[in-house]
Amino acid sequence: MSTMGAMVIRSHGGPEVLEWAELPRPVPVRDEVSVRVEACGLNHLDLWTRRGLPARPVELPHVLGNEPVGIVEGRGPEAAAVAPEIEVGRRVVVAPGYLERFHADRSGWEAGSPDYRVIGHQSPGGYGEYVTARAENVIPVSDRWSAEEWAATPLVFLTAWHMLVGRARLRPAETVLVVAAGSGVGSSAVQIAKHFGCRVIATAGTEEKLARARALGADEAVSHHDEEWPRTVRKLTGSRRGVDVVVEHVGEAVFSQAVTVLAYGGRLVTCGATTGPAARIDLTHLFAKQISLLGSYMGDHHELREVLALLSAGHLRPVVDRVFPIREAAAAHRRMEASEHFGKIVLRHGSAG
Repeated sequence: MSTMGAMVIRSHGGPEVLEWAELPRPVPVRDEVSVRVEACGLNHLDLWTRRGLPARPVELPHVLGNEPVGIVEGRGPEAAAVAPEIEVGRRVVVAPGYLERFHADRSGWEAGSPDYRVIGHQSPGGYGEYVTARAENVIPVSDRWSAEEWAATPLVFLTAWHMLVGRARLRPAETVLVVAAGSGVGSSAVQIAKHFGCRVIATAGTEEKLARARALGADEAVSHHDEEWPRTVRKLTGSRRGVDVVVEHVGEAVFSQAVTVLAYGGRLVTCGATTGPAARIDLTHLFAKQISLLGSYMGDHHELREVLALLSAGHLRPVVDRVFPIREAAAAHRRMEASEHFGKIVLRHGSAG
């Protein structure tokens, strides 16, 4: 039996539980393809899975990694009929979200399906040297970006696209507040909002990150460590009008203040709660200003293809903070936990490029 190297967790805990191991190399069956992983993006979901989620136990040892990018090296006997464009030797992005069973009709909200899964969370992911996926769930990518750059895109751009376009129904010329623009989702949201011709106000925690948010396209940047940041945001909108859309995934630390910066009829869309889920709001803001609070989770396959096409055309671009060799995954986790990054931390297998 062929084997592969992988960073695995055998128990839940801190970054120290990550260890290098030899595992059986996965073999593609039926409509699957085998991908030799070149690089994989790091996400907060990796941290949560590593620490352990009581509601979502994983079989140990487990291979993390939600954003594998690599080269197709093998195909199951039915793969060519399902996706003839997925040829051996092609560089592909493995979709971070997938349906466990084949669905002939994928026109609905896939992320709402009871058999929607996330690679690296509910199945082995990109911390291994090889990964298998159904051919319909891998997408060929161009040579515009390197493997490491492509690995900085799928989950975060899909999440930000679904938040702004799928849920908030973003319209041109609106004003958008992106909370924590230094995160993968935040840096993606800044670009997507600018692509739609919107005015963007970004928050970040350091002067360096504020400058990088402006360089990425944000029209204004405000420190969210300043207790007066909501008032500053409202002033920036003129006559304290407020913003049309808030994009946020921080949760408890900012949620109640973020609601107060919304304009009449504004929408707040959230996809996470990195500082905790126990958010409180003043309900008078909700009903008196007819505000909409929207939850968002991942996104659909057609949205992923749409946003990857924009990246391939150069309308959007990956934001890579730092690339770590896969065996230094623990150091990469510590960097994310310390919020030292701007954009995406990426893990590299071998000599990806």
